[in-house]
Amino acid sequence: MSISIEMKPSTTSSSLTEVAYGSEVYNQIMGWMIREARLLDHRQLDEWQTYFAEDLIYKVPVRLTRRVQGFDSEFSSEVGHMDDDYGSMTARVQRLTGTKSAWSEDPASRVRRFVTNISVWETDIPGEYEVSSYLLLTRNRADARDYKQLSAERNDRLRWNGERYLLVQRTVLVDQVVLGMPNLAIFL
Repeated sequence: MSISIEMKPSTTSSSLTEVAYGSEVYNQIMGWMIREARLLDHRQLDEWQTYFAEDLIYKVPVRLTRRVQGFDSEFSSEVGHMDDDYGSMTARVQRLTGTKSAWSEDPASRVRRFVTNISVWETDIPGEYEVSSYLLLTRNRADARDYKQLSAERNDRLRWNGERYLLVQRTVLVDQVVLGMPNLAIFL
């Protein structure tokens, strides 16, 4: 079974107002995205999880190959690489940082996240924003001579809590049908 994944707001709703590039809100959100990538690249996962809203939803659905006519239903609703909430994301972070059982990340992957094409829209909830970005991730493990790549579109919802932005929702639309890496024990 497949579902239609809601694409970035610019393709689904003309009622959302796009935040101007270079505006204060846009620059704050762009800075948030850059800080998040740096925290993840440097495995500062304990600090990164302080960016989670308590109602967090984090999804990485599996992409399916579809004919052109079925392009809008190319993501599975029943199978996902990740389908998490605040509790399970916190448990994932704890497993990677506080236990010796995270064999898939021991030794740790060397990862770089390149986040670009950031667009921001106001929502109907004051202080909440829809954010679309592109992600290029490079990953090297152990003594491998090469590195693996993953590219995706991320659709996020961020909420201003009076002090900083929190991640409320993330849906990562991976470009590959078959991932070119042996596991996905890292965060996108």
